[in-house]
Amino acid sequence: FDQVSMDTETGVVRAQAGAVWDDVVARSVQLGLGGIECLSGIPGTVGAVPVQNVGAYGAEISEVLTRVRLYNRRTDTDEWVPASDLELAYRYSNLKFTGRAVVLEVELQLDTEGLSRPLRFGQLTQNPGERRPVAEVREQVLKLRRGKGMVLDPTDHDTWSAGSFFTNPVVDSALADAVQAKVRASLGDATADSMPRHPSAEAGREKLSAAWLIDRAGFAKGYPGSGRATLSTKHTLALTNRGAAKAADIVDLARTIRDGVHETFGVELVPEPVWIGLALDE
Repeated sequence: FDQVSMDTETGVVRAQAGAVWDDVVARSVQLGLGGIECLSGIPGTVGAVPVQNVGAYGAEISEVLTRVRLYNRRTDTDEWVPASDLELAYRYSNLKFTGRAVVLEVELQLDTEGLSRPLRFGQLTQNPGERRPVAEVREQVLKLRRGKGMVLDPTDHDTWSAGSFFTNPVVDSALADAVQAKVRASLGDATADSMPRHPSAEAGREKLSAAWLIDRAGFAKGYPGSGRATLSTKHTLALTNRGAAKAADIVDLARTIRDGVHETFGVELVPEPVWIGLALDE
């Protein structure tokens, strides 16, 4: 942990870009620091975390990120910048796609009470806003992630993925109404009434569930059931390598899913991973 410093009195955490992210989370929980426990089990290193404002289970790094140390390629400078300069939003920062700067280190302000941030995600709490011991929340998050194939297991091809492949679409409320009406007409009232709709930070817009839409567009877990690349058998939002997939196989599957959801619901799904040398549109 020479790449990471944690002050249990102030709650200030600094982590260098090369540190393994989940090691940082585990260490913070061990020390009774709260704020990133819902981000347990996310693969990768610290340097990637602010780039797309990593989030899961109702929490985002923007809630605790105070500063980022950047190497600016354009100006050849190494400087700390406040998190407010990154324009952090849902799975976005102004570092993403631009390549203008490299993250060298991050600074977080965590809570020293040993409790989680207020919980909002339904699978973690039936009482939105409650706070629970950080170790308890981390354990529950890891259990949920394993159940969805989102914790790497070399023997389980459902975990051979880039995680959640599509971001949850943020759409105008009118489109959300239209989607729900289509679901009601084709799948019935019970399914339509269960459709996830969450308020967005943008007025008049709502966040829908990409996984829910994929499933209701006819793409079941494991789709297409054979081949080198398929949807996970545990979670429809993960595109998986069954052992011999090429990049083209993943692209073809992603295109099929995106086009099918758009044809069914009129909603455009956008990939979450950054693509290098590939394109979803031919």
